[in-house]
Amino acid sequence: MSDNRDILLTEVALRDGSHAIGHQYTVEQVTEVARALNDAGVPYIEVAHGDGLAGSSEQYGRSLTDEMKLIEAAVSVCDQTKVAVLLIPGIGTMNELKQAAELGAKMARIATHVTEADVSPQHINLAKELGMETVGFLMMSHMAPVDKLVEQAKLMESYGADTVYVVDSAGALLPNEVRERIRALRQSLTVNIGFHAHNNLSLAMANTLAAIEEGATRIDGSVRCLGAGAGNTQTEVLVAVLERMGLNSGVDLYKMMDLAENIVAPILTQPQEITRDSLVMGYAGVYSSFLLHSQRAAKQFNVDSRDILIELGKRKVVGGQEDMIIDVAAEIANKQNSLKV
Repeated sequence: MSDNRDILLTEVALRDGSHAIGHQYTVEQVTEVARALNDAGVPYIEVAHGDGLAGSSEQYGRSLTDEMKLIEAAVSVCDQTKVAVLLIPGIGTMNELKQAAELGAKMARIATHVTEADVSPQHINLAKELGMETVGFLMMSHMAPVDKLVEQAKLMESYGADTVYVVDSAGALLPNEVRERIRALRQSLTVNIGFHAHNNLSLAMANTLAAIEEGATRIDGSVRCLGAGAGNTQTEVLVAVLERMGLNSGVDLYKMMDLAENIVAPILTQPQEITRDSLVMGYAGVYSSFLLHSQRAAKQFNVDSRDILIELGKRKVVGGQEDMIIDVAAEIANKQNSLKV
């Protein structure tokens, strides 16, 4: 595998994409996708429940398959590609991180809300002790002013993170806002800068290119856009765009196209596109993984899912507060019923 890449890609369909299919990945699917990504030369692939290690629960959604079996399956077919895991402190624990490392995971992405980096030091420290490459993942980055983002990124750097990511969890950032954030981190940190986009406003590619132009060298993508909400930056398209720009990702474009068409497309329960609900998520700044939860709640209470999402945005609800979705849906239904009376 080439060591002189301009951009290092992390493929997130086997983690972020778990949201889109209700966490129903099988060992066979993960094995086939991971093998193909390894063959295409993708440097990192992230494997876990959509909400990270130990995410399988009534709150976040039950996994069909134990994520450790999925991690083990991916590692078993990757001789070039490194397997990464996501851990959100408070959901995942040190024990799951140790278990993932024992199974062969080589990168730990420690994710916190953009203003809560101070909950991550013990997990970042443990990852370093386990010999893992370590990433600080600042979620919902649109919710903090730039100076606060810089402050939190510096904390993650001080804890030992090798890379710090600006994470547009809601797909709410505009290209100029991405530029401002990446530029500020580039000027303030000495570690690698990464960017993770969502496509809820159809800006994932534009935002990713803005991040690269400002100095981000670690970029996330999801093959066939398989990710939460309207998905992430589409990996096979990004590989093509980087080639057109004269940037080296080291990834085989034809193999990525074939993987997207022949292996990942059949996994999708429906095409990844910008629907009215995913559009509202970007518009209102709502966590992308809330999509299926909000649709189920809307059906249960016979209300408009868009009303739920707009209200969640007004309340600045973040990942980990999925229980609020039911509460909001019930409140909207009660208001509607009282107006009818």
